[in-house]
Amino acid sequence: MRGFLVVGNKAVTKPFSLKDLAGSAGRMDILCRCVAQALFISHGIRRDSEIYLLLLGKPDPPKALKILGSEVRYMAPDERNIGGLIRKALQIKVDSNWKLSTPGIYIARKNLKDLLDEISEKYDTIVYLREGGVDIRDVACDLKNPLFVLGDHIGLRDEDERLVLKYADMTVSLSPLSLQADQCVVITHYELDRCSMQSESKAKAETNP
Repeated sequence: MRGFLVVGNKAVTKPFSLKDLAGSAGRMDILCRCVAQALFISHGIRRDSEIYLLLLGKPDPPKALKILGSEVRYMAPDERNIGGLIRKALQIKVDSNWKLSTPGIYIARKNLKDLLDEISEKYDTIVYLREGGVDIRDVACDLKNPLFVLGDHIGLRDEDERLVLKYADMTVSLSPLSLQADQCVVITHYELDRCSMQSESKAKAETNP
């Protein structure tokens, strides 16, 4: 399993206009792109991948979404389609328990600590993605069942970063440059896919000397 937790610092917590994902919806476009890159491949979905979105914008934060590749249906990889499914989830009255909105998409009232407490029981390795960490190529092939935590265009607020660092097993960097959040998801998948391909090639070579 691969997981991603993306913090949307300004992502609105009420139904929003699909015509203005980047503006009045609090950069919901970034979160939609992260969902697309976390789950979609050509002509299919990564069934072993899931993504959590933490919405911290007005008027009713915090709210969290859980989107499971193993269950999701009726989703296309474009921002408008994904935004529509998120908007539908935001119509649900929430409490601390996950509530199903559409297949594979759940919503609850959870803050960052709530999510990390829950997710840390599920994943073997918590990885904080940010500049200045160890090179992902130095660790990617050793990561088992990882969750990657990252911020949106703002990054993480100081208090959120301190909390993440308490849970994180390591801080990992993808580039010396500051990348967009969805680019980070793509590159992370790519590096882990390379490791899987190398492992498969090695296994074939050992069974067919």
